[in-house]
Amino acid sequence: METDTDVLVVGAGPTGLALGVDLARRGVDALVLERAAGLFPGSRGKGLQPRTLEVFDDLGVLDAVRAAGGTYPVGMIWQDGRRVGEHRMFDPAEASEDSPYDEPWMVPQWRTQEILRDRLAELGGEVAFGHEVTGIEQDARGVTAHLASGSALRARWLVAADGGRSAVRRALGIGMTGETVDPSPMLVADVRISGLDRDHWHVFPPADGSPHFLAVCPLAGTEDFQVVAQFPEGAAVDLGPDGIRKVIAERSHLAPEDVTEVRWASDFRPRAALADRFRAGRVFLAGDAAHVHSPAGGQGLNTSVQDAYNLGWKLGAVLTGGAPAGLLDSYEEERRPVAARMLELSTGVHRGEVRRGGATRQLGLGYRDSSLTAETRASVAQGAVRAGDRAPDGTVDGVRLFDAFRGPHWTLLALGVDAPDVPEPVRVVRGAALGAYGTGLFLVRPDGYVGWAGTAPEGVGGYLGRFGPTR
Repeated sequence: METDTDVLVVGAGPTGLALGVDLARRGVDALVLERAAGLFPGSRGKGLQPRTLEVFDDLGVLDAVRAAGGTYPVGMIWQDGRRVGEHRMFDPAEASEDSPYDEPWMVPQWRTQEILRDRLAELGGEVAFGHEVTGIEQDARGVTAHLASGSALRARWLVAADGGRSAVRRALGIGMTGETVDPSPMLVADVRISGLDRDHWHVFPPADGSPHFLAVCPLAGTEDFQVVAQFPEGAAVDLGPDGIRKVIAERSHLAPEDVTEVRWASDFRPRAALADRFRAGRVFLAGDAAHVHSPAGGQGLNTSVQDAYNLGWKLGAVLTGGAPAGLLDSYEEERRPVAARMLELSTGVHRGEVRRGGATRQLGLGYRDSSLTAETRASVAQGAVRAGDRAPDGTVDGVRLFDAFRGPHWTLLALGVDAPDVPEPVRVVRGAALGAYGTGLFLVRPDGYVGWAGTAPEGVGGYLGRFGPTR
């Protein structure tokens, strides 16, 4: 059977849409499938970490994301209808030249998805709504996705980005290993409320000292508030408007009628789980299909988007750049350990063992142990950029590095040394020694990580021949 497309992406959440954008800008023929009739309507993952903002800068959606959201407000603690103190949700940080985005940016998930969908359409991509994948078959040439409608679609590769209850993952027989982070059910809802200011994240601790709190956060860029409430283990959560009004009234000084509208509601039990594999033949798992987080650490959506960012350039290199298919083996190798670390971090934040600080911003993540990483220098100063690290921003001879990196290409930085000849798709930036880089040659991958680092040009061509552009 001939393939209908190069890549089928199952799921139009942030992961699938980000991957669709990345593939579209690389000229890859891809189709995003979504079983629902439209995009997910709720706020759920509302925090974008600094590293994700860097990814969105590259994907061409940062300005829209900035315009749609805002900074996180300071927490306000209430007791008996009185304000009794403030609480900062995140440890402070300062922007620097190498890390220009210093704090999380709040955008409700539904709006992030709209922005990514619009960017996908701008690039000529498409989301096919009402397409539920129920089964998968593979052979040496491609993947067949069977749909609930009885029809089937064929592609060379398929990416499952269809959430924590992934039908594709189940069809492949891939298990998930994990734990219940908290047995207490949680309510999350988007509501309209009168009588609360929008300058604070309002927290109502229970008077009896139990952990069953209420938090009401104004959603930046909207008129909505996100309500989160915890319930005793085994309790049934009423998701109806009257049930939500009752919970808010019982746990705060607000009256039921102060909740003027309930726009979306859901319940869940926080858990942490990691797929046993991120790949089965021609099928890859990404996002919640591969790892499920407690929302407390603000890591789930962000880790998911970076799965897409890691996989997108590799699929593009294999499908349009002449790279060997073996490059795709590095996706699981690189992303599964990162997901495991982020799960541990999310769980630690949920349990109050870890602050929302530097680690949650995800700027320190890298791939030093990857088979794609080649550090050829005999010694590297402590704190300096090494192969496998995120490539920091900076200015070289009047050129901002993030501007140079932006796009689906590789970049060669020649800092204080001569640059060798490289294939035309590789952009070359020349200049003097710079900050954490110092001097040397740095090949920056399309996803903003240093793949190869050295002091002499020998080795650059060979590395690009293995993993980079060949034409």
